Amino acid sequence: MLKFFVAFWFFATYLVAFDTITPAASLEVNGTAKDMVVWGNQVIVATDTGRVQVFDYETKKLRKEITIPKIKDFTGDTVPAPVFSVDYTDSRYLLLSDSGIGGYSNMWLHEANKTIQLVRPEDHEALIKARFVDKDHILLGYLSNEAALYDIAKHKELYRVQLSESKFSDFALNETKTQAVFSNESGILYVIDVASGKVLRKLEGENVDNVFSVAFRKGIVAAGGKDRRAALYDVKTGKGRHIQGKFFIYATALSPSAKYVAFAMDEANDIFIYDTASMERVAVLKGQEGTLNAIVFKTETELVSAADDNTVLFWKIKP
Repeated sequence: MLKFFVAFWFFATYLVAFDTITPAASLEVNGTAKDMVVWGNQVIVATDTGRVQVFDYETKKLRKEITIPKIKDFTGDTVPAPVFSVDYTDSRYLLLSDSGIGGYSNMWLHEANKTIQLVRPEDHEALIKARFVDKDHILLGYLSNEAALYDIAKHKELYRVQLSESKFSDFALNETKTQAVFSNESGILYVIDVASGKVLRKLEGENVDNVFSVAFRKGIVAAGGKDRRAALYDVKTGKGRHIQGKFFIYATALSPSAKYVAFAMDEANDIFIYDTASMERVAVLKGQEGTLNAIVFKTETELVSAADDNTVLFWKIKP
């Protein structure tokens, strides 16, 4: 009888009605989108053609373009330098790009139509992700799974901490930028204090393999990766839950209040929206063709997604 009840519950859950949503709008970028942030009415997209393109959210028109110098590839040819991480705050744009030398990264700061280089290949830094903490400080994620806080004015790191021996995958700041969650190939998540680098909590048990993407809002962490598990953790208690997906989960996002979570969970590149309290599916967003690299909630019901192609899609879900 118990087995029948469990089977019936899963069947009934599967039949719960949810919205199938197609894009409300789209825009094309110059190259393949590698990273994206949304700030106010700016949609800021990093591409593999050495550009950051800034679009108006409402009109979808290009407002600004930042171009960085080309590099030489392993054959000696001059090629665009892929930009794989981008951020914005207080009229400053932050870029990480490939240097073409030894797997090391370039880091750039663009402000008032001028671009300066903060990190060069000779610094031998294998940076994977960078985000502003405030206009003067940057949180860095290294391939070696080290976290660092960089002071722009002093041109130096205030700390660098080794979180584990596993290879870094992703990090996300919370809404106040006081804490961050770091993921790696082990499946264990590390929540750190941004000011000091101190590890506040380890989150584990729901993900058992490489966690490709994390999000962090209102004390909730969303995580998805190679194990096809779409996980949610409560940072305060350390407890978690997960939903089994059908494919590697390369992107996730939380709405501003953390009421909704988005996961890319199947081979069709559909985006699944769940209520974080009930874990009930509320919508499926269909139309993204490439493998998703970024999902961003602009509001509780508006999202933007970018994939391994040149199309950025805009979505609206019902509250």
